[in-house]
Amino acid sequence: MSFPLPAGVASAPRAVPGTYTRILHGGLGPDPVTGAIVEPIVQSTTFVQPEVGVDTGFTYSRAANPTVSALERNLAALEGCEPDAVAFATGMAATTALCLATLKAGDHVICGDVVYGGTVRLLREILAGFDVRTTFVDPTDLDAVREALCDDTRLVFVETPANPTLKLCDLAALGRLLADHPARFVVDNTFLTAAGQPCLEHGVDVVLYSTTKYIEGHNSTVGGAILTPDAALRERIAWCRKATGSIQSPFEAWLTLRGLKTLPLRLQRHSDNALAVARFLEAHPRVSRVIYPGLPSHPQHALAAQQQLVFGGMLAFEVESTEASLEVLRRVKLCSLAENLGAVETLITHPASMTHADVPVEQRLAIGLTEGLMRLSVGLEDPEDLIADLAQALG
Repeated sequence: MSFPLPAGVASAPRAVPGTYTRILHGGLGPDPVTGAIVEPIVQSTTFVQPEVGVDTGFTYSRAANPTVSALERNLAALEGCEPDAVAFATGMAATTALCLATLKAGDHVICGDVVYGGTVRLLREILAGFDVRTTFVDPTDLDAVREALCDDTRLVFVETPANPTLKLCDLAALGRLLADHPARFVVDNTFLTAAGQPCLEHGVDVVLYSTTKYIEGHNSTVGGAILTPDAALRERIAWCRKATGSIQSPFEAWLTLRGLKTLPLRLQRHSDNALAVARFLEAHPRVSRVIYPGLPSHPQHALAAQQQLVFGGMLAFEVESTEASLEVLRRVKLCSLAENLGAVETLITHPASMTHADVPVEQRLAIGLTEGLMRLSVGLEDPEDLIADLAQALG
């Protein structure tokens, strides 16, 4: 018996499975021993080898683990760069391994002027001590990026949307600019993931994630991942992970796999809720600025609509003074004051004193990251309740 397809669904088969199908099935399958449909947790450090020089692909969990490998296959299927990703204990471990795998003394990095504070700390305070130079550039200014490129540039590293001011990069334009330069084009796609913003089709060489955020999505793990279609680079990054001992643990990998199963559904709900909250804040008389790419008032709204599949769950806003901002942060009840983002619960953050406290003040102010800026990671609650909480906090 055949059943009619829902309206708007094509009946012809397609070459590439859709996002939902790739997340649920990509790189996965029933356990060959037990038939378990849920990936088992292989909580073992040690794997017996049949004979000297022969193994099953696993020897010691600092190098590779079956549960971690399942997550890596699943992430690669979603991203479209099989066979696998490289999973890390944290997002910063992933960023560090990328730098170790691609940089040496005397090399140069171009970094977007708006990125996570931990990335700035790594480049300014650690890698600079090993004679790696970094130029922070506004990546929306293609002439500035072009001028900053030099023979020693090895990485061009951007976030889009950027943390915390939600500045967007035109990935296609940057990809064209960098197409003939040996520098690798790296995008931290943590805020949207491949389910909300495919990157590799724009000439991006490396996609980086803090899987702690939307990918796992439940405030339950820390983790990171790197994905690249360059097999040699992927092997080099995996070798650096092995050498530095920064692989993700099996249990965290298993929890992340569980979170991935609902990623597209959660992203859409996050986005819908964030738009409702942003509209409320934009109309509130005490709010002086709202930054959300889904609002027509956002200067890059058209780019967001073109480049992204959803507008995302992140927004930022300010009230009339720093003191008023701190009062809002004290008064919220449903919105939790915390440093994380991308979770099912709504989280509010004061970037200047929390996530970006290590960024020099002059650099923060230059990008519009003021003492009064609040970052809101809009969760999956009923939007009316979130709006009510913000309304009482604003007074």
